[in-house]
Amino acid sequence: MPYSLYEKLALGELSPTRMTLSLADRTVKCPRGIVENLLVKVDKFVFPVDFVILDMEADETVPIILGRPFLRTAKAIIDVFDGKVTLRVGDETVTFEVVKSMRHPSDHDDFSDPCHSVYFINSFMSHVDRCLEYVCGADLVVERSEEECESIDEGVGVISEVLEIDELREESKKPSVESPPALELKVLPSHLEYAFLGEDSTLPVVISSRLSEEEKKRQLGVLRMYKGAIAWRLSDIQGISPAYCTHRILMEDEYKPVVQPQRHLNPNMQEVVKKEVLKLMDEGLINPISDSSWVSPTQVVPKKGGMTVITNEKNELIPSRTVTGWRVCIDYRKLNDATRKDHFPLPFIDQMLERLAGQQFYCFLDGFFGYFQIPIAPEDQEKTTFTCPYGTYAYHRMPFGLCNTPATFQRCMVAIFQDMIESSMEVFMDDFSVYGDTFDKCLENLERMLKRCVETKLMLNWEKCHFMVTEGIVLGHKISRPVLR
Repeated sequence: MPYSLYEKLALGELSPTRMTLSLADRTVKCPRGIVENLLVKVDKFVFPVDFVILDMEADETVPIILGRPFLRTAKAIIDVFDGKVTLRVGDETVTFEVVKSMRHPSDHDDFSDPCHSVYFINSFMSHVDRCLEYVCGADLVVERSEEECESIDEGVGVISEVLEIDELREESKKPSVESPPALELKVLPSHLEYAFLGEDSTLPVVISSRLSEEEKKRQLGVLRMYKGAIAWRLSDIQGISPAYCTHRILMEDEYKPVVQPQRHLNPNMQEVVKKEVLKLMDEGLINPISDSSWVSPTQVVPKKGGMTVITNEKNELIPSRTVTGWRVCIDYRKLNDATRKDHFPLPFIDQMLERLAGQQFYCFLDGFFGYFQIPIAPEDQEKTTFTCPYGTYAYHRMPFGLCNTPATFQRCMVAIFQDMIESSMEVFMDDFSVYGDTFDKCLENLERMLKRCVETKLMLNWEKCHFMVTEGIVLGHKISRPVLR
């Protein structure tokens, strides 16, 4: 039932639901709720029906949709050959010629013939089954279709048990500047400190602790003016306009699409994949897809931390890296082999470091999930399809693992900052270094750079950005005024 019709009928409060519906256009919709036990009169019978309330355009001729749960309640018998549907209550029956009524509906103002005012459409449950197929595979959908559907809540429960979907909303979350998130602040080295752009110690940024109070005040004034360029959570990403850059996946002349099966993952890795899929779907970065000609497998790899010394079986001390977590990766090697290569050049690191060395002040900045800020051309999105235990999904934004993503990102950054590179800042992928030989000059260059970020919707990572410092690490090299190491 459309939400507009629900408001007109004043049906009371909605029952909450965690249901998500995958529509024919591959978008995912989240209903506002469910109206339970609404009485619907069909000819001489009255049935209690549960309606899913959805934000959709109301149709004058088909104001509501009755799905399979209703047909079960009405004990419907469908005669496909004769095109008839018979409803039963006790020993009484009523028969409708569905094909005739759908092709020749009565006038909108004349509902004297009851059969013309009822349309039996299987749309709702087909959406639910399609969503279940994305999540669980076709076997579960077939098995479930053979069982009797007791209520709409049964479909909700199956989806919830598999993915534990917690109220995925259609509307985007409020930006951090309007609803600041609670963040964990890590311990900083002595030359850095936290400052806050929001009220009540919210919206933190990292600045130099060696500045005077006047310099800190001026710097925070600029940061507050352009805080729209800083992201504190994934939902802050708006996406760079396609006018600046769109990632395309151009194929070689002779190629064959490859559909690869999913790889075996242990329960711990499956949990990592599940959380990643839910996060990306919640932010609108991926969508379910079932008919892609390219499918790549998912792999989970460890995140490596710092070096430590451990004792092996022979009681020998050996250096090793600690595992701090797990990362979900997509194996796009088959797709990359068939992709035409983009040869856009990256800057020479040694020349870039030479231009940075010897400056008085620096702002070392980092893009927030940089690749996810660049859109993929709509016709190429299905090529990014990956498979996992919970279905197959395609990216809307540029993922890691594609062969031409570094070139695409560098081209995009050059297009945005072409008049600033080598004069007031350096750009290597999503690492930005703004500099100046005086505090005033560096602050002026920073303001100009942040203004450009706001204009192009390029978002920076609050945690990895160090503002107005005198030293820092760039691409593994320590940069400061007297030395370059």
